[in-house]
Amino acid sequence: MTPDARDFLTRLLETPSPSGFEAAGQRVWAERVRPVADAFESDSYGNAWATLNPSGAPKILLSGHADELGFMVGYINDDGFLYFKGIGGVDPALIRGQRVIVHGRGGAVPGVTGQLAIHLQKVDDRKKVPDIDELTIDIGARSRAEAESVVAVGDAITYSAGVLPLLGDRIAARGCDNRIGTWAAAEALRRIAERRDELQACVVAASMIQEENGLYGATMAAYRVRPDISLVVDVTHATDTPQASKTKHGDVRLGKGPVISVGSSNHPVVNARLRRVAEAAGIPLQTEINPRHTGTDADAIFLTRGGIPTASVGLPNRYMHSPVEVIELADLDALANLLAAFALDVRADEKFRVEI
Repeated sequence: MTPDARDFLTRLLETPSPSGFEAAGQRVWAERVRPVADAFESDSYGNAWATLNPSGAPKILLSGHADELGFMVGYINDDGFLYFKGIGGVDPALIRGQRVIVHGRGGAVPGVTGQLAIHLQKVDDRKKVPDIDELTIDIGARSRAEAESVVAVGDAITYSAGVLPLLGDRIAARGCDNRIGTWAAAEALRRIAERRDELQACVVAASMIQEENGLYGATMAAYRVRPDISLVVDVTHATDTPQASKTKHGDVRLGKGPVISVGSSNHPVVNARLRRVAEAAGIPLQTEINPRHTGTDADAIFLTRGGIPTASVGLPNRYMHSPVEVIELADLDALANLLAAFALDVRADEKFRVEI
């Protein structure tokens, strides 16, 4: 991964973008793709996409979702403590004792998620995970009035965790789910642009909103963009930790390459081409099964406009939906190369369909 591509990834990961509040992160993404795109567009809710070779066919959509998990201020009590609700599938067991940022109208306000000291807890309570509505955020305010001078009901909240380099080329960060997807779409577009004389298809790279709330952005964008083929990039569970059961969840490892999803919304002809392209390019692949659904934007896109041939491509990710998600950068770089190689391999007016 080049230094500027890694810097772009860091900026994406460290720019707060909880579902429904993605605008700042979308601006970072747009800044990266605009210089190489033939066209750039966005819609009223903040989905963004960049196009290469707009007159080409078929139209290939490469996408990730920009949003991350977070919280929202729901109530401020008389002593200035903030009560909050979750955005997306937050894990209540991880919330206590964390540093957070409240994104107030005047800027970032630091706070902590308070927890009653163990000395003051009843013995039975020490074994329980409190409900979110039992927890509070302490921003240091002495009163409701002081708190309301910097924050308000409805303000978004994120963990304050940034990017932490680990051994080798592994990193830990919040929001790998799924800024890695928008990174891969953008970097694939840039790599395709370097070889645009080989490109026969139209390629659209997209950064979509509100996947964590219900695949909303993908539903909007797929209808608007009207792709003929869609490759959806998201994280998937790495099971190479002591806590994960391979017999239950399969065998997916960091450092072993991108992951091809099989079943449900994943189009078998698109998957076969991805494997062929990966083999020709020397890109290692792993496999996961999704018998009913993928849990990604692919589930919304493939249903749009009568059925769009779609495949979900995953990046191995440890500790998903936590502020310390761990990925390997070599896997991510290989994923961007796979997207670019696929797009460049598609021939003019080629169709992807299951023949009956």
